[in-house]
Amino acid sequence: MKPGAKRLRIYKDTRGEGELFRRRAFAGFALILLGLCALVGRYVFLQVLHHDEFATRSVNNSVKPRAIPPARGLIYDRNGVLLADNVPAFRLEVRPELVQHMNDTLAELSKVIPLDQDDLDAFHKQLKQSRRFDSVPLKMRLTEDDIARFAVNRWRFPGVDVVPYLTRHYPMGALFAHVVGYVSRIDADDMANLDPDRYKGTTHIGRTGLERSYEDLLHGTPGYELDEVNADGRVQRVLETHPPVPGKNLYLSIDARVQQAAQDAFEGRPGSAVAIDPRNGQMLAMVSVPSFDPNLFVNGISSVDYKGLITASDKPLINRALRAAYPPGSTVKPFMALAGLEYGVRTPQDSVFSSGVFYIPGQARGYRDDQRYGAGTVNLYKAIYASVNTYFYKLALDLGIDRVSEFMGSYGFGQPSGVDLPGEVSGILPSREWKAKHSPKERNWYPGETVIAGIGQGYWSVTTTQLAHALATFAGRGVPYAPRVVMATADVGKPSTPLANAPVGPSLIKNMKDWQAVNEGMQLVIYSNDPLSTGFGTKLGDGFPYRLAGKSGTAERFSRTSNDYNENKNTAYLAARHRAWFEAFTPAEDPRIAVVTMLEAGAWGAKDAGPIARKILDTWLAAQGGAVPPHQPLPESAIAPASSAQTPPAPEDTPQGDMPAPDSSTAGDDVQ
Repeated sequence: MKPGAKRLRIYKDTRGEGELFRRRAFAGFALILLGLCALVGRYVFLQVLHHDEFATRSVNNSVKPRAIPPARGLIYDRNGVLLADNVPAFRLEVRPELVQHMNDTLAELSKVIPLDQDDLDAFHKQLKQSRRFDSVPLKMRLTEDDIARFAVNRWRFPGVDVVPYLTRHYPMGALFAHVVGYVSRIDADDMANLDPDRYKGTTHIGRTGLERSYEDLLHGTPGYELDEVNADGRVQRVLETHPPVPGKNLYLSIDARVQQAAQDAFEGRPGSAVAIDPRNGQMLAMVSVPSFDPNLFVNGISSVDYKGLITASDKPLINRALRAAYPPGSTVKPFMALAGLEYGVRTPQDSVFSSGVFYIPGQARGYRDDQRYGAGTVNLYKAIYASVNTYFYKLALDLGIDRVSEFMGSYGFGQPSGVDLPGEVSGILPSREWKAKHSPKERNWYPGETVIAGIGQGYWSVTTTQLAHALATFAGRGVPYAPRVVMATADVGKPSTPLANAPVGPSLIKNMKDWQAVNEGMQLVIYSNDPLSTGFGTKLGDGFPYRLAGKSGTAERFSRTSNDYNENKNTAYLAARHRAWFEAFTPAEDPRIAVVTMLEAGAWGAKDAGPIARKILDTWLAAQGGAVPPHQPLPESAIAPASSAQTPPAPEDTPQGDMPAPDSSTAGDDVQ
């Protein structure tokens, strides 16, 4: 500092500093207050405005709903024999949301519990279609050893657990496989068509038979429970339970005893049989041979077992009673005879001469009778019991194909019978319309096609159920009922409720005298002493206390290539060429059961398929409360007298008839 200069003093501005502090303090307080307001606002937002939402989320973190599948309804025969049951079992389930490394977990798990490729394929398939938080079955039907080994190693597999459940079981095995059907695991295709709410927790669905057609009744309604779980998802306690509603039980009209007798009667030969009560349409038996074990399909059939079934030469998976159609042969002749009477084209006494070969006037192509030299003069009764083709050749021509198809259609031929089972085929009823639709290159209908239609050959194709339905309609004096397998339903613990099955229309019979005439002709098939009778020597009616009425049918499987008779009567040769049919009902005067049996390979209808029908009737009779009667011949007074058979003329003297000349003819088969 220079000499003489004044020293400047710097004084502290306490007032300014105080003002600055106050401003900063106010700003800080404002910020604190603002933060506090924001915090309070957030609390209000969470605790007041959105309390219910966040409370629910909080509860959901510890409370999990679990669907409870309903118990599937049981299935019984008409006498209470259990046919489809639910048995307790254990399965291994995986919750994908709790498994971090699925492939590693499966690899380690397979060292504890055996997992085959079928198990893994089914699991991965279902894993793709399920939600992440849903449990997915990995292995069904664990053994006690499987459960014990997993219990020791359970801590190693979070998200994997053993779950108890009810699985379907069929105590009668193959006997009812084609009727009851089976359930199997739900797949992606099923899920696309199912109500997800109704099928929550459900792993199986009806796949075939009654299990499929009555799925809505058998399934029931699912329930649910609320489980309190820990952080690992383990259930700690059950908070609330809403039980499911079990499915309805089904009671079938089929008698297991009759069903067993029918299957045993085939002795393993491929074929089918159907028995119906004409008074109400109730099915008393439905058998398809061979059959299969439906239990194989319940929890996933192995590839080896499935390949064995689908490659088997005798096709056990095909329901021959519903899905296999064959030419009916002479079993349609009673219906043809009735058509002739109903349309006024014939009377029971009108006769036709059978020489062995029938010719359409103006044509060289002959249509043979089964007897080489014919059956002589034939009326309606002899035409039925001797199965005379010539009578029905001429009758078919006189009726014309339009009236034949109209009449046969009224008895259900050419259309599903309406039975309460899925998969029934329609068969083929020969008609102009059918040929025009299926043979666009050849739409004309020829007289030769009408001729062979008259004996159940040519385009004809029927199922055993279809023919049994037609026979039951006739036996019931023309009153048609849709065939029914289920006769009653019941809720668990409650009495059964019968299912009404009203006639689908009035009687088809215009005159009961016509019905009686055809009925008598069918009785003569069983009881006639005429050697020409198709039932002669079979003793199908011996010892049976009720009067039987029946008709055989032997339909050729291959068309013949010439007019010559084949003298080869070797049973094996004939069986390889023929389908053997037999239809019967009893008591003839007031029918209570109508039976149709079919062998895919049988030499003759009466001799091969007839005894099967008789065994079914014997067991049915015993099931009515009485023992099977001994096989004793009926008294002569109960047996129709033999008809006099005229000696046929030589072939060159065969009359040609007086029918108008047709346009053309086609080839066809013509056995009895």
